[in-house]
Amino acid sequence: MGLVVFICGACTMVLELLGSRLLAPYMGTSIYVWTGLIGIILGCLSLGYWWGGKMADARPDAGFFSLLIFLAALFVGALAFLNEFILIAIQLTFNDLRLAAVAASLALFGVPSVLLGMAVPYAVRLKMTSVNQSGSTVGGLYALSTIGSIAGTFLAGFFLIAYFNQNLILFLVAVTLALASAAIGAQRLLKLKIVVAAFFMLCAVAANSFAAHMNSELIDLNTRYNRVRIYRGYIDQGAVPVKIMQVNDETDSMMRLDSDDLAAEYTKYYRLVQHFNPGFKKTLMIGGAAYSYPKHYLREFPEASIDVVEIDPGLTELARKHFGLKDDPRLRIIHEDARTFLNRGEGRYDAIFCDAFKSYSIPHQLATKEAAQKMYGLLSANGVVIMNVISSVEGDAGMFLRAEVATMKSVFPKVLLYPVKDPDDPHLVQNIMLVALKSSGKVPYVNADAELDKFLHHLWINDLTDDMPVITDDFAPVERYTMSVLPELGNRNRNVDFLNWQLQRMLTQMKRWLRIEKKLS
Repeated sequence: MGLVVFICGACTMVLELLGSRLLAPYMGTSIYVWTGLIGIILGCLSLGYWWGGKMADARPDAGFFSLLIFLAALFVGALAFLNEFILIAIQLTFNDLRLAAVAASLALFGVPSVLLGMAVPYAVRLKMTSVNQSGSTVGGLYALSTIGSIAGTFLAGFFLIAYFNQNLILFLVAVTLALASAAIGAQRLLKLKIVVAAFFMLCAVAANSFAAHMNSELIDLNTRYNRVRIYRGYIDQGAVPVKIMQVNDETDSMMRLDSDDLAAEYTKYYRLVQHFNPGFKKTLMIGGAAYSYPKHYLREFPEASIDVVEIDPGLTELARKHFGLKDDPRLRIIHEDARTFLNRGEGRYDAIFCDAFKSYSIPHQLATKEAAQKMYGLLSANGVVIMNVISSVEGDAGMFLRAEVATMKSVFPKVLLYPVKDPDDPHLVQNIMLVALKSSGKVPYVNADAELDKFLHHLWINDLTDDMPVITDDFAPVERYTMSVLPELGNRNRNVDFLNWQLQRMLTQMKRWLRIEKKLS
């Protein structure tokens, strides 16, 4: 009984940590997603504790206990086949991220969590032989369950998620639970349990093989920090082929396949550094991903150097392998959280480019007044910060932008906005380049360079509503500020290329499973 309780505790935590990676491509990794995931699993475990105690008193039978663990194995194994279909349906149904996170967590992990929660009270009832020893029996089994949870946490966080794909992990958890069910000693459905365990093990092997031999243009894997997908797509009404890196739930980088030009329009606006600080020599970029802009920077400015702070070394390796990133003496890559890098205050820069903010997945520690002060301290006398923010200017979908403007204005003497798509629509959610200048001197708003002049004409010239407080380390509710961006964007990360890629991948996977089932039969 003790071993089964240990296994159930470990599997629960493996599922909880894995859940963050399953949900990431559809909902991100914000505090709302973690809140929904943890809250639902804790709630379902509590229901399982209560229900398991009631059922154990009514039917203290090892065979029935074995059946409960076996059902948990079946549900976990089914998740490997169904999780993407469920998540796509929920993503298309809910615009409120909080509701989507709760619904997804409940749909994926509700039943397994209830069944696994029933394990401890059922094991206590079966193992208890004397009221005089009830305290030690209960304490010992709950301790084993907790130790199992700790082991599962370390196993998933430090090893499984870092080295194996999601479906393989789900199948391994299902196999473990099926074998634990068979090991309880009950003969009920013993042959079926062994067959199911063998089937899930075969599926695990197939899932690993599928991931290993997947077309190099259709990549889905975990890094230490992120769920990453790489696939082909098109921009400009299908005229320009691109390779896309999606990190968690949003397109993070694109690379044109027909030229060395920049694929994402907003990245061209980093050229504004030539206008605001034309003598720049050294630049810091926060956020590397596929390194599309750093590669362009090195080509365009042969006399300048750039440091890139990217928290995820896995993204750097993928950029080297799939996006043509090469070593260069003028490129220094620092794998570190950008805020800790800023805190150390190393180096002096003529410009800081920030490309770490997504539409509603915001690293809050980079959006605060304290972070702005660190940036200010790293800049040379005429230094400039150019920050990409996905937002509207006015309305609820512009709350974060206005808060960030207030934050930067509390440190920098001059802050300007350049909406990329339409400089006249205050309610359009789009890429908006926030430019903060360290110098308070006058700057011209025209340039002889035609492209720079075009960018400068996107300056937001209307009044900006001053209704948001400064963001600080002590108070940074960025998730609340960005909640309204998702409904405005609608299906912004569900583009046709990505959906085609998802469907192709799932159909290929289904055909593989069908071939396996045919061989088994």
